[in-house]
Amino acid sequence: MIEKRLTPIAERSVWTAAQLAADPAWRHTLSPGELAELDTAVRNAQAARLRAGEFQRADFPLPALGPRIEALVDEVENGRGIALLRGIPVQRYDVETTRLLYWGFGVHAGVPISQNSKGQLIAEVTDRGNDYGDINARGFATSAELQPHVDTSDMTTLLCLRQARSGGESRVVSSAAVYNAILAEHPQYLDVLYRGFHNDLRGEGPTGDIDELTHNRVPVYSYHAGRVSCSFNYRMIESAAKKVGVPLDDLEREALSFLRAVSQREALSYRFSLAPGDIQMLSNHSAFHSRAAFVDHEAPEQRRCLLRFWMTLREGRALADDFAERYNTGPRGGVAMGEGARYVF
Repeated sequence: MIEKRLTPIAERSVWTAAQLAADPAWRHTLSPGELAELDTAVRNAQAARLRAGEFQRADFPLPALGPRIEALVDEVENGRGIALLRGIPVQRYDVETTRLLYWGFGVHAGVPISQNSKGQLIAEVTDRGNDYGDINARGFATSAELQPHVDTSDMTTLLCLRQARSGGESRVVSSAAVYNAILAEHPQYLDVLYRGFHNDLRGEGPTGDIDELTHNRVPVYSYHAGRVSCSFNYRMIESAAKKVGVPLDDLEREALSFLRAVSQREALSYRFSLAPGDIQMLSNHSAFHSRAAFVDHEAPEQRRCLLRFWMTLREGRALADDFAERYNTGPRGGVAMGEGARYVF
């Protein structure tokens, strides 16, 4: 028997766009003192010949900024489900130094995990010319509009390096607010969403098979240890059904269609643009994120680019077993390394 929450979620993770806009608690701009501390940490790491991916929190001390980052992480996990850290002086640093700085931020925020089959802990979110219509491509390496979804980790963070020539606006929605709308308007869909779906791993599972799916049905909504968590990527659900040749049934399609419609309601959708030096921090358990299509610059060195972490939180919520394993690599596991992916990244 699947345990379900049949009363509305009553946490700070439930919000409308207007409520999020009016709440300053999830946004922080670096102070001059914090910037100086960050710069000192970078210079000391360089002097010690440390490289991104090769050091821990103790090697990158941030006495004032570290607790601030931890407070923003708490806002992501136990508050609004989103946080924004602004003012990283990315124009001041070369590429290697920026990656060093971002890794330093990351080891204070959580534990980075693999997010693609190259095993990258820091990945570039930029257009690589992939066709979004290809079911085996992943959206982060295209310029296409991305629909509301979550990534396969506790938290995703994005550091904006360069903006597109036009477009690329970010959008976030409370998946907890979407849950409450489903409960109020179409509770008959909850059985389908709690049962979940097999997801397509698109060649990035442990076998490297382009048709490998998740071993288990991954719940779209899971109620465990007193909290509702969400995992939703419609493309991964739809392509899994295509690959096994078993179409989604009418009730499944209705449930997914309604969820997608609610997640795009204007009253729930908070829109904003990431400026160079902004770090967006998102809970993948309580918030959907999406992106508008964009038109990029011609010069490669000017094209839209963000650096991304997928992270496990050190004090993350308890997750049910069938919800925690979403890449066939164990609970909260990252993407397996291999050669099965068929997109450019």
